[in-house]
Amino acid sequence: MDDMLEAIAGIQAAVAGKTLEDYRKEWILRHAVQRGIEIISEASRAIPEDIQQLQPEVPWRSVRGISNVLRHEYHGLSDRIIWGVIVDELLRLKHALEAIFEQVGPGPD
Repeated sequence: MDDMLEAIAGIQAAVAGKTLEDYRKEWILRHAVQRGIEIISEASRAIPEDIQQLQPEVPWRSVRGISNVLRHEYHGLSDRIIWGVIVDELLRLKHALEAIFEQVGPGPD
């Protein structure tokens, strides 16, 4: 979970003050964010099911699956969709991970 929180913090720092248009224009920013999302996705696979159930509102299957999309379907990847993940989903995931951390402590990464 620490890797996930670190990646979320990195993404949030990288996009602070940025817009979707900035994201679209900056190759390095896009690829860094995508890598951060891959790390989050892969690290989520190490969270046991019983721990995931502490935050059932998190779409864990989607969190795990997005790395496959980033690796194998990148040609059809929409900047708007990734930006939506950044803006709408990362903060919720961060709060859910922090709540889990408070309940059970750090998990395997």
